[in-house]
Amino acid sequence: MGRIVHLTSAHPRNDIRVFLKECRSLAAHGHEVVLVVADGRGDEVRDGVKITDVGRSSGRLDRMFKATRRVYRKALALNAELYHLHDPELLPVGLKLKRCGKKVVFDAHEDVPKQILGKHYLHPGVRRVMSWCFAHFENYACKRFDGVVTATPYIRDKFLKINPRSVDINNFPMIGELESAVPWIDKADEVCYVGNIAQIRGIKELVRAMESTGSQVRLNLVGDFAEEQVEAEVKSYSGWSKVNTLGVQDRQGVRVVLGRSVAGVVTLYPIINYLDALPIKMFEYMSAGIPVIASNFELWKTIVEGNQCGLCVDPMDPDAIAAAIDYLMSHRGEAEVMGRNGREAVLSRYNWAREEAKLIEFYDQLLSA
Repeated sequence: MGRIVHLTSAHPRNDIRVFLKECRSLAAHGHEVVLVVADGRGDEVRDGVKITDVGRSSGRLDRMFKATRRVYRKALALNAELYHLHDPELLPVGLKLKRCGKKVVFDAHEDVPKQILGKHYLHPGVRRVMSWCFAHFENYACKRFDGVVTATPYIRDKFLKINPRSVDINNFPMIGELESAVPWIDKADEVCYVGNIAQIRGIKELVRAMESTGSQVRLNLVGDFAEEQVEAEVKSYSGWSKVNTLGVQDRQGVRVVLGRSVAGVVTLYPIINYLDALPIKMFEYMSAGIPVIASNFELWKTIVEGNQCGLCVDPMDPDAIAAAIDYLMSHRGEAEVMGRNGREAVLSRYNWAREEAKLIEFYDQLLSA
């Protein structure tokens, strides 16, 4: 087993996909794993993974240019057999490592060209040019890499046309991590949203929906606001009086919130890069045994309605969201069955153990080639 180095200039050292799943799984299977981060918190060894810090960035430009150079220098010094990149800004680093004779894998967490097209604050022409330029550079780089890991089957299919050694390693939950022992009879009159809080993730419509829900219903809001102006706006809504602001929580804190909630909400906007996404929060709600209130995208309806584990609604309609919340609150028996169905779907299909096996096989093939 050789040394494997995961590189990130943007993700936190405890990132769910990067550290908790991929790095720990590889270390547990006997690989020597080093995670290079840029967060200024120093070096440490955790769960068999050596975490090496190249220093915190002072801003976005510093992160994209100076931090990537620091990451590259550290990567060379570690002299690994295989390097696994987690940020689009590290694609040039990957090309440099290839020129040094190293094996390189890119982890496509998102479809970045589509993500750029979804940035509505940019002029449409600028969006199209930026998306086209990045797509061509991404294609150029990933053709030369030894493999591509993707977060969804949709992104995998895109990369298979570029690099035949592409595999989807879906960001599904770890079995048992978020399960709660709270009986359904003891759950509060609460629903929850867990994750980054932003306008395109539906926070305005969700808080508006709270204005129309039953008087006892409250929203557990876990995460940080990405936009100060959006935070100020939603706090002015009357529905904000029914919000429990819990901030960022560790995994145990998330487990507690899910345990006391009757349902989890994931009503992201219907923008181009969300329609084919597989948001981790949806599957974490399912793994915790609570029903999902999700956007009515065709893919998501296949999962939620196909497994009878929740309700799909128009994410732009606060009244529809409120009606779904009230329905689950007033039909606790049906909500419990939906939650159980979701958990069974995770146990049988949507779990990290299945994805871990794919990851290990992928690495075995790369390292033996």
